[in-house]
Amino acid sequence: MIGRLRGAVAEIGEEEALIDVMGVGYVVRCGSRTLQRLPALGEEALLHIESQWSESAGLRLYGFGTREDRKAFVLLQAIQGVGPKAAMAVLDVLSPAELASAVAREDKAAVGRASGVGPKLALRIVTELKDKPITDGPVFMGAPTPAAAPAKPAPSGDAVAALMGLGVAEVNARRVVEAAAAKLGDEATVQALIKAGLQELGR
Repeated sequence: MIGRLRGAVAEIGEEEALIDVMGVGYVVRCGSRTLQRLPALGEEALLHIESQWSESAGLRLYGFGTREDRKAFVLLQAIQGVGPKAAMAVLDVLSPAELASAVAREDKAAVGRASGVGPKLALRIVTELKDKPITDGPVFMGAPTPAAAPAKPAPSGDAVAALMGLGVAEVNARRVVEAAAAKLGDEATVQALIKAGLQELGR
């Protein structure tokens, strides 16, 4: 089974990326957090892969930016009722460290923010992951991290919405706006972010 891929980013979609490894394109399913952090098209990416096989779907590759993300994905799927989609959804709203913190606090509400994860499943996740080594680092027992707050300031959010209105996929819109915001700084206007994003997309 494939455990890791290093290659050029050929395509980035809504739920997957195409990684070109020496001329072979691998379709890798990724969560939004991983997709947003991929490098630009044509640049090299390293993804930690969890390979899964089923008779109905064949071989599927799930990609993660870190080993801890992959480890948390595997632990989540060991819980009854948690499939790949739900596990990805949890890791979209909580990093492994944040998940470990939520489990330590028995904060099922934090886990329940994940799409498709109801209160009962969130409780089961918190209960069954208790004392499981989700992350190698220390577990923060305080209040929820800032990840629970909106990830983007208003100008970036407006710029992403504007690009989506022009037909750009959300994951690509967020990626180019993030890159533009990093270059232009916190004072960048919506118009400047949109212009830089369109330039990055070659439009």
